Amino acid sequence: MRLTLPALVTLAAVLVYYVIGFNVGRARVKYKIDAPAVTGNLDFERIYRVQMNTMEQFVAFLPALWLFAIYLSPLWASAFGVVWIVGRIVYAVGYTRAAAKRDVGFGITFIGFAVLWVGAAWGVIGALLQGM
Repeated sequence: MRLTLPALVTLAAVLVYYVIGFNVGRARVKYKIDAPAVTGNLDFERIYRVQMNTMEQFVAFLPALWLFAIYLSPLWASAFGVVWIVGRIVYAVGYTRAAAKRDVGFGITFIGFAVLWVGAAWGVIGALLQGM
């Protein structure tokens, strides 16, 4: 039961990513951008970049979330994981409207990730030092 909350946050993050991916599919139809093309309409390109940036962020977010949960606190890992998810949603909404509107969402995402990464590093290094 100890890791149930981070597992739930992981599932929520994956769901957000898939909704963002679904939006890319809808945008392909709306703007008539046939796969594999990823250019040709600026509105489509912003929606596509939301998906790609979120995928890029996932690579760092998930290990940071789980290492923080394992080595420090599942509760706090989950809380900052939710911050990351909210940031991704704000980022997606803003960037979809205009490239200049992505900054707030990116900032929220960065705060969630930075706390998770620093906490994970602190926990892992602390565990290493205790084992020496």
